[in-house]
Amino acid sequence: MLKIWGRANSANVKKVLWAAEELGLPYERIDAGGAFGIVGTPEYRAMNPMGQVPVLQDGDLTLFESNVIVRYLAARHGAGALWIAEPADRALAEIWMDWNHVVGGAIRDALVGLLRTPPEKRDPAAIARSIGETARLAAIADAALATRPWLSGAHFGVGDIPFGSYAHVWLNLPIERPDHPHLADWYARLLRRPAYAKVVATPLS
Repeated sequence: MLKIWGRANSANVKKVLWAAEELGLPYERIDAGGAFGIVGTPEYRAMNPMGQVPVLQDGDLTLFESNVIVRYLAARHGAGALWIAEPADRALAEIWMDWNHVVGGAIRDALVGLLRTPPEKRDPAAIARSIGETARLAAIADAALATRPWLSGAHFGVGDIPFGSYAHVWLNLPIERPDHPHLADWYARLLRRPAYAKVVATPLS
């Protein structure tokens, strides 16, 4: 059985859980990171020297970096589902996986500031910058989704998973945000996927 290390409210951990759920893979999730600690221990650093979540253990194989793990699960178990066999089509989908790294950096101050920081300790300027930059990136995704139903192309796939985890955060933060109709439609369709509803579309924390 797969072992997935990481706290359930981490967007990066949710990517991996979502992929496993989409593929119907049994797994055990082990709390790590944030309030759970563990990530600084020698044992954990032997699995991931960066001390971050998630980590995947699949038998003798240990992987870190969430997008790498999603790709691995899709390649091993997702033929005809998450995995896109044609290299050019897969590369066009994977653009959105790697692009999502900038989204994680952009949204962090808003997420941490509004959800995990007491009001008296918040940095309003940092939060405002974070919201503005995330809105700019959301507009990029919205424009892409105006031309195709999924970031992965004609069908749901690996390209949708990374931004899908952060889109739930962005669209549910207690803020005013621009109207992005194509992004909103894509998110509504994600919500109808049982795996997304189970592990991603949970209350923000």
